[in-house]
Amino acid sequence: MTLKFYGHPFSSYCQKALIALYENDIPFEWRILSPDNPDAGAEMAAMWPIQRFPVLVDGDRTVMEATIIVEHLGLHHPGPVRLIPDDAQTALGVRMMDRIFDNYVMTPQGNVVFESIRPPGNADPYGVAQAKAMLETSYRWLDGRLKGHEWAVGDDFTLADCAAGPSLFYADWTHPIPEEFTTLLAYRKRLLARPSFARAVDEARPFRAFFPLGAPDRD
Repeated sequence: MTLKFYGHPFSSYCQKALIALYENDIPFEWRILSPDNPDAGAEMAAMWPIQRFPVLVDGDRTVMEATIIVEHLGLHHPGPVRLIPDDAQTALGVRMMDRIFDNYVMTPQGNVVFESIRPPGNADPYGVAQAKAMLETSYRWLDGRLKGHEWAVGDDFTLADCAAGPSLFYADWTHPIPEEFTTLLAYRKRLLARPSFARAVDEARPFRAFFPLGAPDRD
């Protein structure tokens, strides 16, 4: 049975799951969530009333949350690229870095973006300052952590890199990574060159006008 993937190409968390699908050439049906496709939205709302995406439907299983989708694919649709290492201790490190990218890069980046679309009179400059400070702290830590590694956890591409790609992609648009963090910038460049993430980025290009802060003329 064909997998069904509910989401939008411009969504960072959708891109995270798409990387896993593309890494192992797993076939699926796109159910793009947009005003032009109300049926897909109604289907997802019936399955998942919180209506956060992505959502993956695999037969009688409905899987929410990008990290869990990646783990599900590894269990039920394994391919040559093992995004969760077999070694338990290494896998623990991968899951830790996955949470770091989601919680301390993706989340503050999103907070800055969401602040920019608040209704008039509801600005939270303190919250924006906190989010940017968190990004700066994360950039510095990651720049040190990644030294000597090709990917987030050693030399193999994993779930952690699926999280890192869209996190750092949009974070650098939102609050640019300082030039002094050469290791982190080089890692972001490697992520953009990875065919699976490059495909996700290319599929999202038609929607760049949606970025509230204005998409830079690069990447």
